[in-house]
Amino acid sequence: MAVAIRMKRMGRKNRAFYRICATDRRSPRDGRVIEVLGTYDPSVPDTDARCLLNSERVNYWLSVGAQPSDAVRVLVKKYGHNGTRLKEMELARAKLSMPRVIPEAGEPVFVPEPKAEPGAAAAVAETAAPAEAAAESVVDAPAADAASPAAEAGGESQPEQA
Repeated sequence: MAVAIRMKRMGRKNRAFYRICATDRRSPRDGRVIEVLGTYDPSVPDTDARCLLNSERVNYWLSVGAQPSDAVRVLVKKYGHNGTRLKEMELARAKLSMPRVIPEAGEPVFVPEPKAEPGAAAAVAETAAPAEAAAESVVDAPAADAASPAAEAGGESQPEQA
């Protein structure tokens, strides 16, 4: 059986994600796999954090004669057991796993003043005036209410307070 190490496309439309797999050379690209050896996510912003390989298993498959595809050959050369960018990958992975620090926004540089319409100031004054008038009428209301309904109804008339 001829073994190949290829990238199997996963993910959704316009959001690719790849698994690096050992497969039978005769199987289709996204077909049955023998073993998953790592992942490659091209959407990660840091280039060195995109690839994650199980170096021991990759070395085993290469030692038994598996042929890597061109793209996998580049990834193994960079991020494999004795890769050229192995230290950069470890630093990028450590940075990626750290919690994201968002700095405090601070004081705003410019705060726009609310735009007031010309009639808005008069409307505010009018709303304050009826409230004051209503407060004054509540004070006078008991004397007026006690005298007028009773007098009109013909019932007992109460003397007005002076």
